[in-house]
Amino acid sequence: MSDRLDLLFRAPRVITAAGEVARCVGVRDGRIVVIEPIGAQLDAEVVVELGDDEVLIPGLVDTHVHVNEPGRTEWEGFASATRAAAAGGVTTIVDMPLNSIPPTVDALALDVKRRVAADQAYVDVGFWGGAVPGNVPDLRALHDAGVFGFKCFLLHSGVDEFPPLDPAELELALKEIAGFGAMMIVHAEDAHAIDRATSPGGENYADFLDSRPRGAENLAIAEVIELARWTGCRVHILHLSSSDALPMIASARKDGVKLTVETCPHYLSFVSEEIPSGATQFKCCPPIREAGNRELLWQGLADGVIDCVVTDHSPCTVDLKRFDIGDFGVAWGGIASLQVSLSAVWSEAKRRGHSLNDVVRWMAENPAEQVGLNTKGHIALGYAADFAVFAPEEAFVVDAAALQHKNPVSAYDRRALAGVVRSTWLAGKRIDLDEAPRGRLLSRGMA
Repeated sequence: MSDRLDLLFRAPRVITAAGEVARCVGVRDGRIVVIEPIGAQLDAEVVVELGDDEVLIPGLVDTHVHVNEPGRTEWEGFASATRAAAAGGVTTIVDMPLNSIPPTVDALALDVKRRVAADQAYVDVGFWGGAVPGNVPDLRALHDAGVFGFKCFLLHSGVDEFPPLDPAELELALKEIAGFGAMMIVHAEDAHAIDRATSPGGENYADFLDSRPRGAENLAIAEVIELARWTGCRVHILHLSSSDALPMIASARKDGVKLTVETCPHYLSFVSEEIPSGATQFKCCPPIREAGNRELLWQGLADGVIDCVVTDHSPCTVDLKRFDIGDFGVAWGGIASLQVSLSAVWSEAKRRGHSLNDVVRWMAENPAEQVGLNTKGHIALGYAADFAVFAPEEAFVVDAAALQHKNPVSAYDRRALAGVVRSTWLAGKRIDLDEAPRGRLLSRGMA
């Protein structure tokens, strides 16, 4: 009886390092301890037999989530965000240092956020710190307190309490965090280029797109690359939307610059030519661009220039989207997608001939590796028993009002998607949204 497992999956389809295979996956004390052929004679307290239409995949790791609590909890909150994550097969999120009040720019603010998040999390939650003007002396203390790295903006962030860094301040922060081996993640759009662009106001999406030109993104990324080269700091480019930047990113990596890059489901799903007038649910920064740009982003993923796909889940209340006037200039910029991200990416990936293994690499393995969660993102011996049971051939139509997100606003509303998450498992136990949450608050180096 001492060999009895806590949980055993018998699955004809499992995503492992060997590809999609039939396996038994056994769990004890929240860890994967057995991976055997599907016919292996194994015993467990709980045995789950998966159907031929189901695939056992590792729980997704979403390293770009705006939870907005405390301070703007009416926008989302830890309870609703982590419920949405669990419903979408995401077992780990890393929370951004804004748009909470206070922003996570010193150790005291991190402590406030952790106390608020405690006992609300249905999945595991980590935290980013923020780099803002004047807080270089606070960065080491935040690092020592367990943040996974530091986020900065190069232009107005959208909220006044999280101001951007100018080039000199960015270099100073990069030098500081390079000294203790941390990572800077950057919202890379050049403020001066955008200041000189056209006005974003009105109902016409093309006008909004012109107000956030890809040149502003390209210029900022080039600057970040050179500062990373000079300082030796690890940097990560957030929410890449401009495919123009892919060649310089690839070149910088060949030169040894410590650089990783993400994109988001909305840049891989939508195209600017199809966004209706006044449809501000599609507003985000940087913006959704043209169809040709989307295909080049997909190619960047296929080539390995883009490392991962994470949501940049950035919800708000219905009124802030200004559906009453449909003005892209004044509506809040952000897309809520945490619960539907896996299905959204899979829907587009399979159309282009990508496998579920590819999607798992982009949405679980690589994000976990980026932030040092060395026992997450894989179904492998010794790893955390975090899983999603996914039915890739089943389809559904998104109903924003039925999602676990706090506010019923999503660019995916009424969109038909492929792939349904049938259950999500954290540390070897199925997540039941009707029960008390049991996610952990993570610090860098845990898990």
